[in-house]
Amino acid sequence: MKQAALKVKRTREPHLGERAFPRLMLAPTLVVMAILTAYPLVFTFVYSFTDYQYLKGAENASFVALKNYADLIQNVYFRQAVWNTVKFTLLAVFFEMVIGLLIAVFINSLRRGQKVMRTLLLLPYLLPAVTVALSWRMMLSSNYGIVNQVLESLHLPVYNWFMDTKTAFGTILLIDVWQNVPFVFLLLYASLQSVSESQYEAARIDGAGVIQQFWYVTIPNIKNGLALCALLRTIDTFRLFEKVNILTGGGPAGTTSTITQYLYNYGIRNLKFGFGSAGAIVMTLLVLILASAYIKRAIK
Repeated sequence: MKQAALKVKRTREPHLGERAFPRLMLAPTLVVMAILTAYPLVFTFVYSFTDYQYLKGAENASFVALKNYADLIQNVYFRQAVWNTVKFTLLAVFFEMVIGLLIAVFINSLRRGQKVMRTLLLLPYLLPAVTVALSWRMMLSSNYGIVNQVLESLHLPVYNWFMDTKTAFGTILLIDVWQNVPFVFLLLYASLQSVSESQYEAARIDGAGVIQQFWYVTIPNIKNGLALCALLRTIDTFRLFEKVNILTGGGPAGTTSTITQYLYNYGIRNLKFGFGSAGAIVMTLLVLILASAYIKRAIK
């Protein structure tokens, strides 16, 4: 009996090769991630404490302690860029989540045509950001844009959408929301597929209306999808650069300037990599702060 029990126990225990196999399979991915993520992060962090200028070379960089960070904090344009980025991220993620969720619920309720609607709704997200920016720039042009032509025909006021301080920020926000709502829709639509129809039937039997079903059945079942979607959109929106760089260049009067746009103008273009590295570290910390609630939820 003892020998049989030992034999069964031995057959259940994986040998050394079986235990090492998953680690060996993960090793190439971990190495690539370390090279592409960890090394640049360490490089950026180290050089953020130096006056590294590309033309002088890294070997001539001097240690300046926290001078780069002090210069950033004291710079009025950088503080404005931080505020613009945070405000833009909060507004964009809010509108994208609300509109994407409503569209996902509507498409999920259709009896026919779901495949066609899914395909059509995903088209804006499939376009490159540069293509989207150039297309909207043509449509909203103050000289030949179709939007201003329609407004003129209706005897409504027209604007220089990208160069007016009253409209530039809202226009960039509208374009970003238009392009990224399909991403939110896709994730939440996939989450809705896992909600059992029996839960809705039970809610209807109990007398729940459409709004009550949405609030007490739909939302609790897709809350993990909502948190993941909000996290991904927060991180991605905080790095907004292409649309701003093409459409406004951070203007007018810095109303659309973002952190990435500021670092590009004052760090990359001026080849002041030490100063730019400090800004990149600050941006990373701000992203972590904004996404901390979602990260905690994901870990749990």
